[in-house]
Amino acid sequence: MKEKIISQNLDANESAFFARELEFVKAKTYDKKYPQLKATRLIPVSTEAGPGASSITYQMFDQIGIMKIISNYADDLPRSDVFGKEFTSKVKSLGGSYGYNVQEIREAAMAGRPLNAKKAASVRKANELKVNSLAWFGDTDAGLVGLLNNVNIPAATAVTGVGGIPWSTKTQAEILKDMNDSVTAIEETTKGVEIPDTILLPIAQWRIISTTNMGTGTDTTIKKYFLDNNPEITSIEWVNELDAVSPLPSGGAGPSDIMIVYRKDPDVLTLEIPQPFEQFPAQERNLEFVVPAHSRIGGVIVYYPLAIDITEGI
Repeated sequence: MKEKIISQNLDANESAFFARELEFVKAKTYDKKYPQLKATRLIPVSTEAGPGASSITYQMFDQIGIMKIISNYADDLPRSDVFGKEFTSKVKSLGGSYGYNVQEIREAAMAGRPLNAKKAASVRKANELKVNSLAWFGDTDAGLVGLLNNVNIPAATAVTGVGGIPWSTKTQAEILKDMNDSVTAIEETTKGVEIPDTILLPIAQWRIISTTNMGTGTDTTIKKYFLDNNPEITSIEWVNELDAVSPLPSGGAGPSDIMIVYRKDPDVLTLEIPQPFEQFPAQERNLEFVVPAHSRIGGVIVYYPLAIDITEGI
């Protein structure tokens, strides 16, 4: 349904122009992409809860059970069962707005030029920035959990090398060990049930492994060598938010650079966005038409924390 603009300040032609232009501006805003904000690409997004949800309740399950050799008339069959813990994630609204005053609309209509879409783009970008920030860091005051403040995810400091802990001081072999240890920690802890496929790094560390050769006489980088020997890892990406993290996922003060190894699967974790970004009909306020914008977010839910491993201090 097209929005109906009722105004005592605009004549019929100006109102019709504004309605058409606003429709175009909104469509253009929805098409805008912000690839530098990676949370919604690296964390599987779920909208299943729907816009009416005020909270999201989920369960984490653990299965136990054994089988044993029995006699023909045995009545002491061992019992298998499923045990679950229930958790609730809050859902919060994000709001913003943009607007055009009467003179801006009249000038655009008289000149036959489109309305400035930058105002609409700015509120869309503000929403994406906030969603991205909440996805990584959450908001303790609002009761929202992000990927980096989830207390259930295992987090530990990288081992000390001959030159120290940071990768900038480590040898190629020591960097490889940090990466292999994180992958191995998930596989061994879960007895091979969880096999990670993605590694996230700060951009500086991503550059180190992408441009540093394994040794003299070879053009094989640390990154290529690692991927060749860990075929289950299908992606290594840089993320700005992993640089100088404070407070740290382990509870330390920080700041410190961190590495995340995980299985990128909605069965493991989801970024809950029950209501994606939306724009409402323009509201007349004095000599301005204001367009409210809104979305809802429930933070990051981690169903299988042991499918994720965080290494601090890299």
